[in-house]
Amino acid sequence: MSAARAIGLMLGLAADSALGDPRRRPPVGAFRKATGPGSAAGLGLAGLAVTAGVLAERAGRRRPVLQAATTALATWAVVGAAGLATQGTELARDLEEGRLQPARDTLSELDPRVAEGLGTAALSRASVETLAENTSEVVVAPLLWGAVAGVPGLLAARTVGLVRRASPGHWIVDRLHELVQLLPTRAAAALTVLGAPVVGGSAGGAWRAWRRDTIAHPSPNAGRVEAAFAGALEIRVGGRTVYPHGVVELPVLGIGRNPDAGHVTRAVELSRVVGWLAAGTSVVVAMLSGLRRSRP
Repeated sequence: MSAARAIGLMLGLAADSALGDPRRRPPVGAFRKATGPGSAAGLGLAGLAVTAGVLAERAGRRRPVLQAATTALATWAVVGAAGLATQGTELARDLEEGRLQPARDTLSELDPRVAEGLGTAALSRASVETLAENTSEVVVAPLLWGAVAGVPGLLAARTVGLVRRASPGHWIVDRLHELVQLLPTRAAAALTVLGAPVVGGSAGGAWRAWRRDTIAHPSPNAGRVEAAFAGALEIRVGGRTVYPHGVVELPVLGIGRNPDAGHVTRAVELSRVVGWLAAGTSVVVAMLSGLRRSRP
């Protein structure tokens, strides 16, 4: 069954790449609209989604073809690698051409910070940060949890993130999100270190920024991948960030120059590489977890 899960993950990723932008996919769009009323509704819907995932996983337990099919469908529904690359490319192009309002609009789709009033430098910094964070959120986390727990893991990892986006500042939602993202953020940072040389980045810089600069960060997860991206690209991110609930002074991550549109393009490339590495890792994890369950 481990092979069926691994095959399903790969088929779902292939569908994500072939069918493109997940913003136009009914599952994610419908869930975002449904979570609009608040955290209680969002948590209830997340619970229903995970329950449906559990039932699907049980139905495919002794049917490899069914398990591969349901895993592929869930992977396609929740993984956002293609959409993240598309939006990141849009951000880089708009910044390069000086079209700031479209860049602000795209950033607002990816990140809850206040984008209005941000200039080119601030938008470039925010773009690198959100590309790094979303690489963990919508690519690495669903894949790793899918490899470990199958369809329920895929759905839980993605829906918790969507509920948090719809209900910022809710204590229970925030703690649940921190728990779900605890391992994926660190895995994403480690994969960033490994993938940095592929895009001409610094593996050593990614490692040092990750281990050095996130100590002062108030969140157990946030900043890990951002720091690794900053170190890999030899730039500096972090600092004063404005959210709807107020201004947050975050630690500076990385050492180097402030990012520009070219760094946003390289961040998109790095995000793709991390996604590929996460895909390979998820296949290995799925196979190993299956072998462990099959031992007498």
